[in-house]
Amino acid sequence: MSPPVVPPTPPSAPRLKSRFWPWLSRGILRLSGWRLLGELPDVPKLILIGAPHSSYWDGLWGLLMKIGVGAEINIMIKREVLDGPLGIILRPIGMIPINRKAALNVVGQMVERFQQNERMWLGITPEGTRKQVKEWKSGFLRIAHEANVPIQTLFIDYPTKTFTLGPVVHATGDHDADMLKIRALFRPYRGKHRNTE
Repeated sequence: MSPPVVPPTPPSAPRLKSRFWPWLSRGILRLSGWRLLGELPDVPKLILIGAPHSSYWDGLWGLLMKIGVGAEINIMIKREVLDGPLGIILRPIGMIPINRKAALNVVGQMVERFQQNERMWLGITPEGTRKQVKEWKSGFLRIAHEANVPIQTLFIDYPTKTFTLGPVVHATGDHDADMLKIRALFRPYRGKHRNTE
């Protein structure tokens, strides 16, 4: 019997309502050779950060992983995309609208969402783009600190066709020190076109 392509969903995680889509996603992952290694933490709220993000393919494999796990992991997307016809497809798979013109900034909007929900997992690519960057966006640290939720690291590695769940990190409020510590964890892993700096 082959090993599972994704770990089991912990009891505290927010769950997808469908059983069909996780089953289908796991089948596609199995056929493609991709796996999610490690254990998901048994917590009702967390921020999951994935890197290196260097290709549109990361989105496809990440989406299959997220659905395959059977946990509802929300991904931020600008409101205009969800207000259009794509919203019919994207909302049910966990995309949440961000209003960039709102009085609350994006960090404030996400902190508010965490406070309003008993269970919420939020996925973020801290590089903010597929291009090589010297600085990561610090929004995930500010959200984690202000909402008091842990950060689950997720390493993307194309040579081994794996997404690996790394250590859980807690934001201390010292964003510079936290960022150095977190970025160092990602250095050994390689995306489709590059690794992290």
